[in-house]
Amino acid sequence: MQHTTIWAKLISKKRFESADKKYTSDESVRGEFQRDYDRIVFSSAFRRLQNKTQVMPMPESDFVHTRLTHSLEASVVGRTLGRIVGKSILERNPALAQEKHIQEADFGDIVAAACLAHDIGNPPFGHSGEDAISSYFESEAAQPFMQNLTDAQRKDLLSFEGNAAGFRVLTYTYPEHCNLSGGLSLTYTTLATFTKYPKESLPVIEHTKHTSEKKYGFFQTEKDWFNTIAQELGLLRKGDSKTVFYHRHPLAFLVEAADDICYRIIDFEDGLKLGLVPHRQGIELLKQILKDDPNRVSTIKFYDWREEIGYLRARIINKLIEECSALFLANEDALLAGTFDTPLINLLDCKPVLDEIKILSVKKIYRNKPVLEIEAAGFEVLGGLLDACMKAVFLPESKRHRKLADLIPTHYIKLPDSVSDYERIIHITDFVTSLTDQAAINLFRKIKGIELPRMY
Repeated sequence: MQHTTIWAKLISKKRFESADKKYTSDESVRGEFQRDYDRIVFSSAFRRLQNKTQVMPMPESDFVHTRLTHSLEASVVGRTLGRIVGKSILERNPALAQEKHIQEADFGDIVAAACLAHDIGNPPFGHSGEDAISSYFESEAAQPFMQNLTDAQRKDLLSFEGNAAGFRVLTYTYPEHCNLSGGLSLTYTTLATFTKYPKESLPVIEHTKHTSEKKYGFFQTEKDWFNTIAQELGLLRKGDSKTVFYHRHPLAFLVEAADDICYRIIDFEDGLKLGLVPHRQGIELLKQILKDDPNRVSTIKFYDWREEIGYLRARIINKLIEECSALFLANEDALLAGTFDTPLINLLDCKPVLDEIKILSVKKIYRNKPVLEIEAAGFEVLGGLLDACMKAVFLPESKRHRKLADLIPTHYIKLPDSVSDYERIIHITDFVTSLTDQAAINLFRKIKGIELPRMY
């Protein structure tokens, strides 16, 4: 199949919409993929990222990034990556613009929207929050509620995945909210580009070298929905027909690259400006990425090392964008054939320096004592909230549990009797993962009697 035909199928403006849709959109003003971006921005789940951990849990400094600012920055990087790649693909395949009306901006908007949403399903306390949820479902306390689950359903919970929770945020509508299913009704292409791990939780691929196989991208509740998207876009299938397991949409590699660039460089910048990493050591590492000509004479003089770091960060991001987009285009054949499955950032010449930055970030930033203390507390908070919510849903005969059920928004627990135990549990995890860091702590304190609400 020619590249033009493959890209024409991969870049689809189809979305889950109401059959009685009355409005039409002028794509010369706002394209379908820009609509995706706008819908994510205005969603409540995206707004809550402003109080979810990126580097430092509940930072006191207003400089430190949250999940919200990280997602916005990743979307900016992703838009540029998408546009550079899109421009070249359209030059190679002019029929895409002439016959399919696909524009350079479409590639940028798709990647930007997927980047904007890439952390939208993350629970409180960052990646340690995922571990805390998994840990609860591994505990004895959770076992009585999981007896009727299939192996795949149990695996969803025992290896809880923020990526799958994010796909659910984007695609699921609570029956109490609306009779129109499909969540934010995003385009199939944006949803596929968002999905870095296009497989269900089973089978687990042990010791895989393929980056898209290391995690999973959707729960059992959404696997049929993803299967529909994959078939519509012509994603290449992996494994047998019994499992929902596909190769990535090629543009998902650009989402991954944008995220990698931002967290490697900008998280490191946070650590430097917080004093967790000696700034002279950090500046030297950043300069190694640029590999400037030693004879190059700069007219810029910095009187504040923080400003110099910001300048270096801007130049580095521009350099990495150019190199990652070039790598994508150089590997286009393999990407479309499903034989390429490694992060673009791993192929960069500066990878040894980026690895050194990563090691230093883990040691000095991510494993900083206050971070570890709050993450450890997060295990208690999220485990405690999950246990209390599970009992409220599955043991409603207790007066204590009924009281707690009244604190949970009804759309998470008011479900038809026909709903399975697994679906009830997923709704509980929806509630807990939706909480911001501070909201989770406040609720935990209240239900444990550590802190009582003020009475007015």
